[in-house]
Amino acid sequence: MYQCSKYNNHLNVSNKKIRELRIKNHLSLSALSTKLALLGIDIPKPSLHKLEKGDRIIKDYELYAFSYIFKVPVEELLGDFITEFKQDNAS
Repeated sequence: MYQCSKYNNHLNVSNKKIRELRIKNHLSLSALSTKLALLGIDIPKPSLHKLEKGDRIIKDYELYAFSYIFKVPVEELLGDFITEFKQDNAS
């Protein structure tokens, strides 16, 4: 069986930011799932919950859809990771 690697004990690095933006935009998990479905992306409510907990991988096209829905650049969804990565790898 394939074992996915984790970063800081999570399967994705955008989980906290996605949850923060969902709440800021007054969206329930069901409402966000519906918005994604209207874009042709099927992420059911239980999977969104796992995603926000960091227990589910985010596919690249899903990440872009979150960026589109929340009207933020993809880099904002990756912001904490990018900052930490740059600090850890500064020359």
